[in-house]
Amino acid sequence: MAMRLSAHMTVMQNAAQRASKRLLRDFAEVEQLQVSVKGPGDFVSQADLRAEQSIRDDLTKSRPGYSFLMEESGASGSDNWTWRWVVDPLDGTSNFLHGIPHWAISIGLERRLQDGTTEMAAGCIYAPAVDEMFWAEKGGGAFLNDRRLRVSARRNLNESMFATGIPFAVVAPHRRLAFARTLATLMPQVAGIRRFGAAALDLAWVAAGRYEGFWELGLKPWDMAAGLLIVREAGGYTTDPHGGDPMANGDVVAANPHMHAVLREAVADGVAAATRSASA
Repeated sequence: MAMRLSAHMTVMQNAAQRASKRLLRDFAEVEQLQVSVKGPGDFVSQADLRAEQSIRDDLTKSRPGYSFLMEESGASGSDNWTWRWVVDPLDGTSNFLHGIPHWAISIGLERRLQDGTTEMAAGCIYAPAVDEMFWAEKGGGAFLNDRRLRVSARRNLNESMFATGIPFAVVAPHRRLAFARTLATLMPQVAGIRRFGAAALDLAWVAAGRYEGFWELGLKPWDMAAGLLIVREAGGYTTDPHGGDPMANGDVVAANPHMHAVLREAVADGVAAATRSASA
């Protein structure tokens, strides 16, 4: 029996699925895509732009007063928004352009409260190549398609698998050093560390218990908005390396309750070591 979705979630999933149809056609013909280069490891394709426009059109039609924060076109709509869509139309673009079927559409819905603070109210991450829809609404739990999600219950580092994003050429040297220090700490102790190239899916997979945790520095809001909520609704913890809000600075540590403190400490130590080295 199919689950009954809220009005917001219905709009979000329909927009993601509609955009995915064209993306799947483009993915089947990836060699013919017109590709421009924004920088090393940061490509934008016509597929990206078409998907973003499709999602914008669908969300605007359904909720005309809502604002947007989108990867390609940035912020739009009223600055005094109460509701805002946070959208990455193609997370894992490099995978997409190399024919690797690990990419997703991420849509988050952010709400501004009466005291001026904001919170993520809903999020969905859709992986069209495998037809997996990860989704959650605040206070309602997290799901993969129609199945309830829970984070992993593993407690021991030597049994744990973590995901991360490896810095590339344009990333600041201190971030590369922080990553290297964290990696050196964790690698001898864990079952494995994976880099699959799509932060939204890394977070979704933490929620699904496929990873015990994920960390990355310098993410953008659209990379993580939906995923952070999905992890929390699946019973996981999401902070920056110092215990703060990752949406404030883009530094993310997400994990199950048993592994979060250990992973956060390793990442914080890596950041601190990089800071000391830079100031020496």
